[in-house]
Amino acid sequence: MSDGQGGALLVIGDVVTDVVARHRTLPPAVGRGDPRLTSFPRGTDTAARIRILPGGAGANAACWAARWGCADVTLLGRVGEDEAGWHEKHLRAAGVRPLLVPDAEAPTATVIALVDATAERTFLTDSGAVLRISRADWSPSMLDGVGHLHLSGYLLFADTSRELALLALESARARGVPVSVDPASAGFITELGVDRVLAAVDGAAVLIPNGDEARLLTGLSDPADAAAKLSRHVPLTVVTLGAEGALVAESGRVTARVAPFPADAVDSTGAGDAFTGAFLAARLAGADAATAAAQGCRAGAEAVTVVGGRP
Repeated sequence: MSDGQGGALLVIGDVVTDVVARHRTLPPAVGRGDPRLTSFPRGTDTAARIRILPGGAGANAACWAARWGCADVTLLGRVGEDEAGWHEKHLRAAGVRPLLVPDAEAPTATVIALVDATAERTFLTDSGAVLRISRADWSPSMLDGVGHLHLSGYLLFADTSRELALLALESARARGVPVSVDPASAGFITELGVDRVLAAVDGAAVLIPNGDEARLLTGLSDPADAAAKLSRHVPLTVVTLGAEGALVAESGRVTARVAPFPADAVDSTGAGDAFTGAFLAARLAGADAATAAAQGCRAGAEAVTVVGGRP
């Protein structure tokens, strides 16, 4: 995506019903990384504050892009027939044009997000209709007027949805529309295999992994080294590091280290999606990669102060 590219943003990705359960039963002295953070007493109750919210990495990123000033954002996704109206309403309220394919056979994807006392989240994922999106749901005309295409990496983890993602990527490249990919999930990358994921993102202009995903995709422990290596495969790679900010790597070298914005975190769900949405909005408005990454960090800091993955 060149500076000043302009145009609309098209996101293809997951639309999810999130069940966010925030539990605060752990002693405050327990540090991040302690295995007790994800342990619950068995056979009894654990008090939690639970909310049902619209979510999904692709949908969240689209909403944050709209929040960050992108005036024309469209989301293509697949949802259960019975929840299509509810998700459309929330997307429109966030300033996103929904292109939702109703599925009469599979339910909307559902994620249970367990949010611990440090605001870190663990996901239990039922992909439902998300991975049933197919080539039949795509038309090259969806790229009319589009300045950038963003693909949620969750589409890569099933044959049917991966075919759609690759077809959309090829269509965009044929039109000269740059494409970004968020690898989405270290757990799913492990299941699919690093080589297959890297092959799937071949031809993308921008890759936006988090630190764990970047390390997994490269086998390198230092996120800066991982970012540089990935940017030899995808020319612009931006690695998000949560409370440590972000790294920008271009064509084999780290070109910027972006400082984090301070925040009082209550829920880290969707922070990476917020980064992605704001980063893409800034790029479409003409910002360079480092400036756009700073906007992404600012959005991520805002995201962790609210419950759920949407602004």
